[in-house]
Amino acid sequence: MGLFSKTVAYLRDHLGKTRRKITSSLGSLLTLGRAIDEDLLDELEATLIADDIGVATTERLMEDLRAAYKSRKIAKSEDILPFLKERMKEYWPARDRELHAAESGPTVILVAGINGSGKTTSIAKLAYALSRDGRKVIVAACDTFRAAAVEQLSIWADRIGVQIVKHQMGADPGAVAYDACEAALARGADYLILDTAGRLHTQKPLMDELAKIRSVAARKIPGAPHEVLLVVDATTGQNAIQQAKVFTEAIEVTGIFLAKLDGTARGGIVIAIKDMLDIPVKFVGLGETPEDIAAFDPDEFVEALFA
Repeated sequence: MGLFSKTVAYLRDHLGKTRRKITSSLGSLLTLGRAIDEDLLDELEATLIADDIGVATTERLMEDLRAAYKSRKIAKSEDILPFLKERMKEYWPARDRELHAAESGPTVILVAGINGSGKTTSIAKLAYALSRDGRKVIVAACDTFRAAAVEQLSIWADRIGVQIVKHQMGADPGAVAYDACEAALARGADYLILDTAGRLHTQKPLMDELAKIRSVAARKIPGAPHEVLLVVDATTGQNAIQQAKVFTEAIEVTGIFLAKLDGTARGGIVIAIKDMLDIPVKFVGLGETPEDIAAFDPDEFVEALFA
């Protein structure tokens, strides 16, 4: 996915808050020449949990670490960090982190997320990257509950130079999705990105509306939606896990777009999402400009996190 690729240096710079927190906390523990003992391992476990890597993931890491120490694969505190990095990378076996695509016709991407998650900005970043790669992109403002939502997406569409389908505030979101699918077919679009209301995952009627939008797209375009991205705010930490669980039950989430990763000291949530949900993180948002999007690459992420 070359159009979304970023270097380790770029990721390192934009993961500054998380990296500084982890580097500082681990650096005070893993001092040169310090012996590995239970006190060190207990402190390390508490540090990893505090960094939002998650209790279950941390316990698994610590089990592996203790086994490696007992078998003398590691002997000194300075061996711990390289060991942890390799183990973390292994948690992401080779799998499809590419955007799913339609066999023919437009690829439909349904995007969901709660208010304030960074959903609209994330849509703009994705649309911008695709359009810069020569793809024809249409965005649809299916969040008709708030006039500001339609206006915000319209501003972004104009700014990045992509077409938009929208109705008046209060219109049926399913009708917007229907018209957007018609437009994508008629205009020969490569991608149709459906924005949806920033609904709370605890509001069942709104979740039902989201499922309706999905159904409308499926009836108009074979296989649609081909990708269902859930935008979650990295700064919410473990709350992102519960959001993803409920959204997945309603709309079968196929990938996570982790927004605002540059603004949090809790980047370990990426690892927890994989371990607890097994939903691939496909993209990360690393700033406010349209260019600030990166495809998630486990090796580069772990290297940047611990650089």
